[in-house]
Amino acid sequence: MTQALDFGDWLEICNLKARYCRLLDTKDWDGWAALFTEDCEIDTRPAGGTLEKGRDRFVSMVCTSLADAKTAHQIHSPEITVDGDRAEVIWAMQDRVIKDSFALTGYGHYHETYVRTAEGWKIARQTLSRLIVDMTKA
Repeated sequence: MTQALDFGDWLEICNLKARYCRLLDTKDWDGWAALFTEDCEIDTRPAGGTLEKGRDRFVSMVCTSLADAKTAHQIHSPEITVDGDRAEVIWAMQDRVIKDSFALTGYGHYHETYVRTAEGWKIARQTLSRLIVDMTKA
């Protein structure tokens, strides 16, 4: 049963997602990995990517693909629903990726499932969908 959203849960989830963006953009891979459950599922197929199962596999793939890239991720306007130790969240997102000779600016949404663990909230599932993708030469 969906419950009234506790401000502490709301703040912790929002802070986790803010860290997600900062740690990803600064390439703090260990810190970024700690935001996910070990068995997380990350689906970027709706945005032209892949389905990755498992934190280590996913983080390794992102680390490799963004090693030489400059990125800036922003998230906005969370829609958060909590049901016990599980939360469903939709974030509006924008990202900028500059790599080699191209620059991508994407606009869309993260659809995420968070679970409460002994260490606090963590991302268990994430699906990235894009509404607009602007590609230019860098």
